[in-house]
Amino acid sequence: MKLIIAYIQPERLNAVKQALYEKEIFKMSVTTALGCGQQKGFHETYRGADVEVNLLKKTRLEIAVNEDHVEPTVEAIIKGARTGNIGDGKIFVLDLGATIRIRTGERGNTAIG
Repeated sequence: MKLIIAYIQPERLNAVKQALYEKEIFKMSVTTALGCGQQKGFHETYRGADVEVNLLKKTRLEIAVNEDHVEPTVEAIIKGARTGNIGDGKIFVLDLGATIRIRTGERGNTAIG
């Protein structure tokens, strides 16, 4: 079992979801995040003062999958999120120690579905 965490541009979320649906990956958590990476933010003027904005809006996806779905999931995220520009995002693949479905008590691979 693996947990895939991806940070993408918010405007690419629909394209990523469509690419995931094509690979039959439907279960995910989506949250709004702030962060900076290679983009390093930008400067803007607000009420006459120069302000450095170094935390940019990102979208965080969390997807728990069984081993055989890791590569299709990663490929779908890349397909939907890639623009070729700095700031396209990052994908992290982590080992998932345990999964338990609260409703039924199922554990492991069957709990992921």
